[in-house]
Amino acid sequence: MRHLIFAALTFLIFSFSARIYAEEKKPATFSNAKSHRTILGGYGQTHRNLGDTHVRVQQSDLILQYGHFLTEEAGKSWYKVRHEILIELPFSYVFHPDDGIMTGINFLACWDFTATEKIVPYIFAGGGLVYTNIDVSGLGSDYNGNYQGGIGIHYLIHKNTALDFNYRLHHISNANTVEPNDPLNSSKFLLGITLLK
Repeated sequence: MRHLIFAALTFLIFSFSARIYAEEKKPATFSNAKSHRTILGGYGQTHRNLGDTHVRVQQSDLILQYGHFLTEEAGKSWYKVRHEILIELPFSYVFHPDDGIMTGINFLACWDFTATEKIVPYIFAGGGLVYTNIDVSGLGSDYNGNYQGGIGIHYLIHKNTALDFNYRLHHISNANTVEPNDPLNSSKFLLGITLLK
């Protein structure tokens, strides 16, 4: 009887250890990852006459992004989703109408639609703080706020690595804390690499 109990315990321990090992070796995907790191680069341009935007500003963008998943995968069949928070450190080099920079920090909420492992669409929205030294009439302040929203696609290319494409509508203003306050409303088109963990 002791041998039978010992054999059963050994089998259970071995099975449990093998399962933990298998789970550790399973590559991270958007349905099971804990977090991700993304680097994005792209182009942005204001829309004249969208809201109170009167000047054309063009910039190249570089964004370092950290994403932390807040939930497990929810839903079934074609509708599966995970929620995450994104923290971004954006840097923009403005080259029109004059040279300058924009930098700051963003906090965004994101919904990843994980029905397929290969292509994962997502939507996001949020905002943050912006510092700029650009000389644009109407902006009124070096320190501003921003809010933004957008859509994107993660395209898995290898195990825990994905290409990232996203479009965002981006608004910068000083929230009427300084006069004048003509906002910059722009579109940004971004491409990057995401590493899942």
